[in-house]
Amino acid sequence: MTASAKVGAVIITMGNRPEELRALLDSVAKQDGDPVEVVVVGNGSPVPDVTEFPSVVRTVELPENLGIPGGRNVGIEAFGPSGRDVDILLFLDDDGLLPRHDTAELCRQAFEADPELGIVSFRIADPDTGETQRRHVPRLRASDPMRSSRVTTFLGGANAVRTRVFAEVGGLPDEFFYAHEETDLAWRALDAGWMIDYRSDMVLHHPTTAPSRHAVYHRMVARNRVWLARRNLPALLVPVYLGVWLLLTLLRRPSGPALRAWLGGFKEGWTTACGPRRPMRWRTVWRLTRLGRPPVI
Repeated sequence: MTASAKVGAVIITMGNRPEELRALLDSVAKQDGDPVEVVVVGNGSPVPDVTEFPSVVRTVELPENLGIPGGRNVGIEAFGPSGRDVDILLFLDDDGLLPRHDTAELCRQAFEADPELGIVSFRIADPDTGETQRRHVPRLRASDPMRSSRVTTFLGGANAVRTRVFAEVGGLPDEFFYAHEETDLAWRALDAGWMIDYRSDMVLHHPTTAPSRHAVYHRMVARNRVWLARRNLPALLVPVYLGVWLLLTLLRRPSGPALRAWLGGFKEGWTTACGPRRPMRWRTVWRLTRLGRPPVI
């Protein structure tokens, strides 16, 4: 990879935020360096009018909503098998915006400088307050969002991935539909020898929101956490990891309806197919531990 590495971007949309989508596309078009080609995937809905960006934007409209990982996988394949037509793919939420013009160039430089770097997680900041929610810092010690570091997962709607990662470990898990698909990919990438960085200087503006705004949040989070463990962890760690998360959930004292949804999803995770099982190696467990997040929490 060279400093002139080709960068593409994948944006999925439900078609309900046309003004925000156009603002995001405008911010991508203003990136320094070679133009960033964009694929906008209408996930079960028409793509809003983006004809003002004719030279760099392609659209794909899916007849049904494939979920976040499914929609992003379609976007990846729009750049050729495993995205091979470009070197780097940005994944951006359709209501986000790149406030700086050098983000794509910073990505090129980061991947060029570190051959082991597979994924970069951006810092998400509220456009009005500039604040970064603690949950948007993908590590346990999250009190200082301005500190960049190696991490063990990444933020799904604000990241860059070297496309060789997809060629080696595959795409996002379609089955998950929503929640934890990033960690599934991150664990597979780490097991293949790639590294992940959180970069505070690569910023996506995004309004502050609560993840529980999604009606399926509690069920999906619980179901997919079980699937994540069943797919990726050594057998000895599966009950430990899930036991810790069950305890943490109870300590957070969710409302009655939320707890019932979570427990229903937890049961569903055990009783339904989760996709192929490829447990990580124990040396990857040790790598995750050294990076500050052993795969038991």
